[in-house]
Amino acid sequence: MRNKKPLIIIASIIISLFHIVPLYLLFNTSFKNESDTSSKWLLPDYLYTDNFKNAWEFANLGNAFFNNVVITVITVILVIVIGALASYPLARYQTKLNKIVYIVFISALIVPPLTILVPLYQFIVDLGGLNSYWAMIVLNVTFNLPITIFLYTGFIGTIPRELDEAAMIDGASRIGLFFKIILPLLKPVTVTTIILTGVAVWNDYQFSVFFLQDSDRLTITVALSQFFSQYNNNLGWVAAGSLLGMLPLTILYLFLQRYFIKGLSAGAVKD
Repeated sequence: MRNKKPLIIIASIIISLFHIVPLYLLFNTSFKNESDTSSKWLLPDYLYTDNFKNAWEFANLGNAFFNNVVITVITVILVIVIGALASYPLARYQTKLNKIVYIVFISALIVPPLTILVPLYQFIVDLGGLNSYWAMIVLNVTFNLPITIFLYTGFIGTIPRELDEAAMIDGASRIGLFFKIILPLLKPVTVTTIILTGVAVWNDYQFSVFFLQDSDRLTITVALSQFFSQYNNNLGWVAAGSLLGMLPLTILYLFLQRYFIKGLSAGAVKD
């Protein structure tokens, strides 16, 4: 084991560099003037913030941020509420029907959204959901529920049933028991769900590019994609726009990271 420890450390450093180096280059480029021809590896000896101002204005990031916030926040709330409510009976009542329902939910994890994109697009068009928030929210909730139910079901399975029995003896209803006793205990896995779903929806491109074609409905990923194709000769603007796009989720993760691994590991193992 001792002989393997240096190899593990080296592997960890290499993997970390694969993530840190692109971020360093992105940060470095975003603060450089377009006339700066110095190496992209060298930090500038000045602070140039016009790249962020220009990216925000020309990529219409203000409107894109609003669209992202509306879609992401509503989707995360619905995924948490529906996922937790669905997982409770699946975890507490191990009937044959519930086991089949659980398997069906988990099986949905292996279905790539792109494989059903054409009929899905036609379905949304028939419903009149093109360029609408509700269609994007419904799609994102649908495709994020399987992993949410998987995590919640596993986590609830680790909570002693005696809590349920004690609450029922005290006169609590089943729904009251869930919201007053069980739901507060789901904080770690709820944080994990917030991060996983939030990142997936915030960074979504495959749905946004097809279902939100109106210029007023563009999300950050699509807005940045169009911005890059138009201003690819000005890497400073593009880098600044990308940095702004990733900033909210980065801040969210930094605040919630202590709960993330705990919820992910606990929710993935079921007794």
